[in-house]
Amino acid sequence: MTPADVPAGLRAEVEAWVGSDPDPQTRIELTGLLEAGDTDAIEARFAHPLAFGTAGLRGELGGGPARMNRLVVRRTTAGVARWVSDRGADAAAAGVVVGRDARHGSATFAADTVDVLVALGVTPHVIEEALPTPITAFAVRHLGAAAGIVVTASHNPAADNGYKVYAGDGSQIIPPDDRLIAEAAAAADVPAPDPEAAAAVPGIAGQILPAYRAAVLGMLDPAAPRELRIAYTPLHGVGGKVTPGLLVEAGFEPPRVVAEQAEPDPDFPTVPFPNPEEPGALDLAIALAESAGADIVIANDPDADRLAVAVPGRDGRWRALTGDELGILLADRRIEVTEGPGRLVATTVVSSSMLSKLAADTGVAYEETLTGFKWIARAARNRPGYHLVFGYEEALGYTIGDVVADKDGMSAALVVAEMAAIARARGGSLLDRLDELSARLGVHLTSQWSRRAEGPDGIQTLAAVVDSWRREPPTELGGHAVTEVIDLAKGDRGLPPTDGLVVRLGPHGRVVLRPSGTEPKLKAYLEVSTEPTGMAGLAAARAEAAVRLEALRADVATRCS
Repeated sequence: MTPADVPAGLRAEVEAWVGSDPDPQTRIELTGLLEAGDTDAIEARFAHPLAFGTAGLRGELGGGPARMNRLVVRRTTAGVARWVSDRGADAAAAGVVVGRDARHGSATFAADTVDVLVALGVTPHVIEEALPTPITAFAVRHLGAAAGIVVTASHNPAADNGYKVYAGDGSQIIPPDDRLIAEAAAAADVPAPDPEAAAAVPGIAGQILPAYRAAVLGMLDPAAPRELRIAYTPLHGVGGKVTPGLLVEAGFEPPRVVAEQAEPDPDFPTVPFPNPEEPGALDLAIALAESAGADIVIANDPDADRLAVAVPGRDGRWRALTGDELGILLADRRIEVTEGPGRLVATTVVSSSMLSKLAADTGVAYEETLTGFKWIARAARNRPGYHLVFGYEEALGYTIGDVVADKDGMSAALVVAEMAAIARARGGSLLDRLDELSARLGVHLTSQWSRRAEGPDGIQTLAAVVDSWRREPPTELGGHAVTEVIDLAKGDRGLPPTDGLVVRLGPHGRVVLRPSGTEPKLKAYLEVSTEPTGMAGLAAARAEAAVRLEALRADVATRCS
């Protein structure tokens, strides 16, 4: 290739970007691609700019509008500043909370965010150290701020970073605010960097952390048992700065922490993907639990907004609870310890239907939302007289009440530890409680299948698979007839439109097919269930459901590959 191979229009776009880019490293990257005439690599960085998805902006570090970099952050922050200022001087004075995780680039991106806010007349409230994402969400409401921004890519690979925006209610933005911010960012004049301005803003971590700890510890039962030996891992993230201390303050003995994963490390050297859902991610924690004689493994993802739990099985082998299993256990506990009218629990269209059965069985209101905590946190907003006592999504995200209007893996860890200690004191386990719930509500087994497509057109390639199912839906899956196909793009039961399909297989089977909102991945969420059997029929029902689930998974994989 030669420089002449790059189309003139694209070359002009790259040169304009380079002229505005404050980062010498990404300027060199893009200039080098121009000089090499690498049109494919350039298009990968320019063809599909980052846009707000399920959880904000998220993408690979690098130059250009389709990557996470300083110019993207500064332009987006200019849009946020305009969005806040458009609500008046009081909103600009109330300001924006700015937090970050410990990933590559996070400290610089957070400083750029503060710099732009200051330059555009919006007060920043800076959490000056790398701390868990839920701390930022909590701080927005605690301080009465107009908005919040946290620089994080959560559990994405080490090469990624991201940018999440909270509204003044402490929950993630939803339409039309995401569109308004994007439009304001495209039209805004981005101020020149002034690092001294950002450095002069005082930090608030010393104020926010004690308030957060008091709030989440207040959700526990101080009289409940606390005898429990815990193995913990933050998976090289920032949860280790907060979660172990919370457990000790709650009355538990200090958890055994996986030494190799205890400190923040943006390269995540011990795991291929820093996602506690991924196979092998909990191996070191389970090994520590076995050697230390622990009763439970508790893990946070790198920004500690998610929670994973593993327990010893009845065969002596450790196993991780699925997101749906942990969700139903936490919901059961929250329903048990709360009372009064107006209680509501919520989950998403891709999570297990078991929560709806528990809600009906206990007389608690139930709401089903789109995927993403920006919807779960608002589940009670349009239902006067109701309040959210628990919400979850199957991807290990949980909110305990309304202390944090987003998923929070730290407060959820406290409640799980309390539940496990109570079960232990009664001579049982979390698995025993799962059995009791399954016997009463029916066995519900869930699983996922996913396909990743790299390259500049990866997201579009996978969206095309969903479109093919939309045009010609399957008539049967896993040996069971398809009884209904719901196109979520048209809206369903009052839900906002989104790209995805719900394929129902009678009353006891379901597949939800949707492209990921944060990465080039197609996801299928599978569920099979049975009628309630009582304890006597539980083993047989589980075995039958497992066979059905495996057949369904194999069929979906074949049709989507």
